Amino acid sequence: MQKVVGIVDDDPAMLTSIGLLMEASGYATELFSSGEDFLEALAASAAGCFVIDIQLGGITGVEVGRQLAARGSSVPIIFMSGAADRLAAAAKAEAGGVAFIRKPFSADLLLEAIESAFRPPDWPQPSP
Repeated sequence: MQKVVGIVDDDPAMLTSIGLLMEASGYATELFSSGEDFLEALAASAAGCFVIDIQLGGITGVEVGRQLAARGSSVPIIFMSGAADRLAAAAKAEAGGVAFIRKPFSADLLLEAIESAFRPPDWPQPSP
């Protein structure tokens, strides 16, 4: 069965680029251009991993993460942002993210984070 990645980014070019990368790498995707659209469609989501931009217009990615936690979601979240500072990293931890990646990022870095998110927690993690 194909793994599904839910992607939330309000930048159409970034959303399309990540979607194409995921599909070229063998993943199915669910694409959302706002946190509000994502949360509205969440009940029907088949995603096993979410990639969410922290700096969305409207509801922020951090708030999306908080709402996911409040709804009891255990789906791993990878946060991304062009503003990689301590605040963004703290937001990742506060909102339940499993990884934070700074834009622009390499395809390999994103794919590695996604594979790690899909890996069962009891599997050995690769050495750095």
